[in-house]
Amino acid sequence: MTAPNILGSMKQDGSRLMIHTADVKGVWNRWRRTVFAVLLGVYVAGPFIPVGGHPMIQLDVQHRRFFLFGSTFNAQDFWLVLLLALSVAFALLLGTAWRGRVWCGWACPQTVFLEGLYRPVERFFEGPREARIRLENQPMSVSKFARRAAKYATFLVLSAAIAHTATALFVSPRELWLMINEGPRLHTEAFGLTLGFTAVLMFNFTWFREQFCVVLCPYGRLQSVLHDRDSVTVAYLEARGEPRGKIVKAPAAEAPKLGDCIDCKRCIAVCPTGIDIRNGLQMECLACTQCVDACDEMMDKVKRPRGLITFASQHQLVGQPSPVVRPRLLVYASLMTLCLVGLGVSLATRTPFEANIFRARGGMPYVVDGDVVRNPFEVHVFNKNPGPARFTLAFKGAPEDAQIIIGTPTLDLASLTDAHVPVSVSIPRKSLWKPVDLVLVVTDESSGTTREKTIRFLGK
Repeated sequence: MTAPNILGSMKQDGSRLMIHTADVKGVWNRWRRTVFAVLLGVYVAGPFIPVGGHPMIQLDVQHRRFFLFGSTFNAQDFWLVLLLALSVAFALLLGTAWRGRVWCGWACPQTVFLEGLYRPVERFFEGPREARIRLENQPMSVSKFARRAAKYATFLVLSAAIAHTATALFVSPRELWLMINEGPRLHTEAFGLTLGFTAVLMFNFTWFREQFCVVLCPYGRLQSVLHDRDSVTVAYLEARGEPRGKIVKAPAAEAPKLGDCIDCKRCIAVCPTGIDIRNGLQMECLACTQCVDACDEMMDKVKRPRGLITFASQHQLVGQPSPVVRPRLLVYASLMTLCLVGLGVSLATRTPFEANIFRARGGMPYVVDGDVVRNPFEVHVFNKNPGPARFTLAFKGAPEDAQIIIGTPTLDLASLTDAHVPVSVSIPRKSLWKPVDLVLVVTDESSGTTREKTIRFLGK
């Protein structure tokens, strides 16, 4: 069937139609709620649960240090973010080409917060869908004002909690608590950002809601490009359901020949964007599967087979074969796997510290003092361990008669701190009959990890 030219969240005159979704039960809804609970748990626990002496998730942009599940990263590791971002991007492309907007309906923060937090609060204060619609159309009264005030007050608490948790992702929970106690006058920037984010959340989840998915979200707009006729999405089996009609109690000979769809419009009532899935594939469909559970529930009541709304591709809907493996999916899967393998290898081979050796700045690269040639160097060591660590510096590859002076051969560094150590290497000219490569060996005593850096000795 052809989709209408008006959005499900708009009236015929173009004005906004507030969506009130009906409650739905079913296997897909239970799985979806479980995913919501896990994602919300990670979001809340991330900045507050310590792992290895630091928050499980903290993005300290100000000091250019980042903590993730016990690992410590700094600005030098930013290239890993590129691999992670590419992995996520290709995973989204793969998921969309394979299963439609499944990200939108199951894991997008907009959906998780709205369906996992705000809508349950709305149902608690204003009742089920029919009661909420009646309340919206009623004139203002003491009861309506009390319900709305309680709902919006709870929304404000939720929005402030989400915003403060977001702030805690960028500062430690201890620093956040100190900022709250010291007041906004001493922390105007953090206070302003948290207040602004709270206001955005209130506007979004109080009024804007599904309009973000329908109007603003760029990922939703890309859906038509990423889909093809073999993409498996939530679909209505028109061949089985049409012609739709209410159940009529009449003799078999007189009863109209109808399909399995009883036109109860339950699928529309539960849809978070207000679309009619029976009109075919639509950009506004979030693949949330609420219409699947709702339709299955109605089919059980009228004793008809489940699956009138199910997962199918456009080719399958017209009885054509739809291959699971196809070039588009192979390309996306290959690129995602390549990025993930690169990220995994990089993380596995990543050392808990950085070490480099440079020629001393601001002077001659080497000095000839009689029969001896001297090279000044500088060693830079950066501790990327989550805690303090001890490092030892040594050289190998130098001639036996070389004299090596290391300013501080043993370093004790706190987490994410560094040190610059001066080094002087003197070698008799008679030992420089061939090029000499010095090898700096830096050892992390806590883990036994070593790094080697080679530099050429200059002079002859």
